[in-house]
Amino acid sequence: MNNNPIGIFDSGVGGLTVFSKLIKKVPDENYIYFGDTKNLPYGSKSQNELITIAKDIFDFFKSRKVKAVVMACNTTSALTYEELKNNYDFTIYPIIQIAAKCIAELDANKIGILSTEATAKSHAYSKEIQKHNKNIQVFEKACPGWVQIVENKTQNDPESIELVKTFYEDLYAHQTEKIILGCTHYPYLKDILKTFNNEEMFIDPSNYFVDYICNDLAEKSLLAEKQLFEPEFIVSAEAEKFKKSAELFYKIEKTPQTIIPSTIG
Repeated sequence: MNNNPIGIFDSGVGGLTVFSKLIKKVPDENYIYFGDTKNLPYGSKSQNELITIAKDIFDFFKSRKVKAVVMACNTTSALTYEELKNNYDFTIYPIIQIAAKCIAELDANKIGILSTEATAKSHAYSKEIQKHNKNIQVFEKACPGWVQIVENKTQNDPESIELVKTFYEDLYAHQTEKIILGCTHYPYLKDILKTFNNEEMFIDPSNYFVDYICNDLAEKSLLAEKQLFEPEFIVSAEAEKFKKSAELFYKIEKTPQTIIPSTIG
């Protein structure tokens, strides 16, 4: 089973933030990355819609005999993990639930979360952080449109910069000491964000997340003995656009295969 693949998914290229770090730390693993570009953005969808989407993706990964699934998406971690976690026999790694343990140990009394609308409404970060540290005040801010900035590579457009500034300033008004980039797309807006505040202000949860996954695979004796195939990239729509947008995160050599979500299972 050790050489079975690890499945990773997100609504688009954002999860490549996690994948690019993971493949550097454990390069011998066999990876299947699924970008659900047909259903992007996840942040505006209901919990029931997201559960249906996530179940299809988990079922697809089950058919590919994965040993683990990495939920490289804050929105699905917030709204689908608890519903689906006991339905599969592979290990599931949800980014919010894992990263929150480390965030709760930060030297800060007020923490801000920039996230999608669905993640902000769920208050998943607040709940998970305060499980581990009730003394931290958590302020959450939804940032509609940010995912599309990254997917469309418009981060240098004046309109995009103004949109990022508006939501950042709304959150920083709470005098937050640290700000969590609560969507895997958002680290690629750091160049904009650091013009408004010191770069150390912004925390990328994927760093904690990847460290945990690597340690857990080792503890469970699940690390692969060797890489049997090149990382596989699959999307649900717009394969060429995905490949181009992915350049910000990870250079994909071949155009990804396209699988429609309704036929994933």
